[in-house]
Amino acid sequence: MKMEKTAIEEARDAVNASDPYAREQQTFPVLSTDQVNRMSTYGVVESIPKGTWLFERGQRGVDFFLVVEGSVEIVDKTPEGKDTVITIHARHQFTGELDLFNQRKILVGGRTGRDSRIVRLSRPQFQRMASTEQDIGEIIMRAFILRRTAFIVHSEAGISLIGESNDRDVIRINRFLTRNAYPLTILEPDASEAASIVEENKGNLPIVCTPDGCVFHNPSTPELADLLGLTEELPAEHLYDLAIIGAGPSGLSACVYAASEALDTIVIEAEAPGGQAGTSSKIENYLGFPTGISGQALAGRAWIQGQKFGATFAIARGATGVTKKTDGLFGVWLQGGQSVKSRAIIIACGATYRRLDLKKYDEFEGQGIHYAATALEARFCSGSEIVVVGGGNSAGQAAVFLSSHAQHVHVLIRGDSLAASMSDYLIQRIDQSSRITLHRNTELTELHGDRKLEEVTWENRAMKKSETRAISNVFVMIGAIPNTSWLGDTLEMDQRGFILTGASVSKGAASPFGASVDGVFAVGDVRSGSVKRVASGVGEGSVCVSDVHRFLSLSRAEQ
Repeated sequence: MKMEKTAIEEARDAVNASDPYAREQQTFPVLSTDQVNRMSTYGVVESIPKGTWLFERGQRGVDFFLVVEGSVEIVDKTPEGKDTVITIHARHQFTGELDLFNQRKILVGGRTGRDSRIVRLSRPQFQRMASTEQDIGEIIMRAFILRRTAFIVHSEAGISLIGESNDRDVIRINRFLTRNAYPLTILEPDASEAASIVEENKGNLPIVCTPDGCVFHNPSTPELADLLGLTEELPAEHLYDLAIIGAGPSGLSACVYAASEALDTIVIEAEAPGGQAGTSSKIENYLGFPTGISGQALAGRAWIQGQKFGATFAIARGATGVTKKTDGLFGVWLQGGQSVKSRAIIIACGATYRRLDLKKYDEFEGQGIHYAATALEARFCSGSEIVVVGGGNSAGQAAVFLSSHAQHVHVLIRGDSLAASMSDYLIQRIDQSSRITLHRNTELTELHGDRKLEEVTWENRAMKKSETRAISNVFVMIGAIPNTSWLGDTLEMDQRGFILTGASVSKGAASPFGASVDGVFAVGDVRSGSVKRVASGVGEGSVCVSDVHRFLSLSRAEQ
């Protein structure tokens, strides 16, 4: 009986760990009378009759509400557009989730379930309270994270995406929303819930359906971000202290340190927080995480930290240019025609994936060729053989992670050893795994298939032997090239396009991260001579902020 009880307890713990709704005390905490009294001093107490809408889905910048007496119903909409109550906040409970830290469109509505007495805090009042009352702020932060996680786990408060799960654009939309922590439900075209919508749209897939009944056919990533309200509205004349271009590990680190030190900070990112590191299935050699952490989880935590300290994130609007004006201020031009003004700039836009020079390669990108190895891609590999091309840590992490999903993993490297490019712990796991085969001196030479990848051919250059296998998923991880083409000749770069930094090219405030234009700094993978590791990128981002402070101080002194 004791063993049976232990098994039941373990199963219950597993459920509780994956389902935030099972962790009710943390997801929907009840505050003490003392905590309620302290919070009340930051806002105003209102008496509100039953059925009054406090906020509705799609609004921006809604207030925070604490229930003194009565209740607040949190309302989602069904695919048919009907209201459905997700949860009810009762006495001494509070409203809100992660969107209370930003200006995105909120995902749910809230109305009083009965006549209620409620404490209302505006956004500035809420932020002041959360930073001053640290014990309450910690409770609220944990609850907000768990509530967003619950939306994602239970596919609540999000959109429906109709299309074949392995379609190029379905993967693109799924990846974008997943990396931006936006809940969604994916429906195959022949699903009963999707049949009428597919028929009405004459089979034009994929289709995005919002809870308010709007239907969109295959929106681009910027269009999708706009229609869902993931892009924040940027005041045209607002002057930021610091604009950070890129939300990889170095950019996120700079954001957290800058915002926490009272710099008015904006982060500009073309897709989602995390950069290339955000696509890593598990990073096991990052300090403080002995069991490892996924790149997406690490980026998600940093993204929340930055917002907690007041940073603004401009997502799905990549930078297209930088100019320095005669008054010493900078203009950053964004996709879509918007611009941002700032006193200083940190460029942390990292690098873009290196591609293979093969026929039909473009055709199969997103249709069998992948640059990330996360749970999303792992679903396509179940029970099949796959190929991982590359000999660096990213390739090693991908091979080890995917070997628990695929029937077999073939790792192709051009050299005869992994020792020079991969961490030893990954090399040992690859050598010891019966589900991974390392092919030395081997290159991918041909791709075969009609609409999707079906077969690949590789050649062992040393043995001059080719082999064709029925493989429909290839993970290309052969390094990256600097993402600096958008800068033109604005900054000095090395022969490979990485940004040159250091005292020799910096005027004014000398800095190892200072670029050739005063007030512009470069950190992480985009910087010439940097160590291409997550930990070093995080370190550079944090240290660079002190140089930004010094530059801003010198600039103010000159005015």
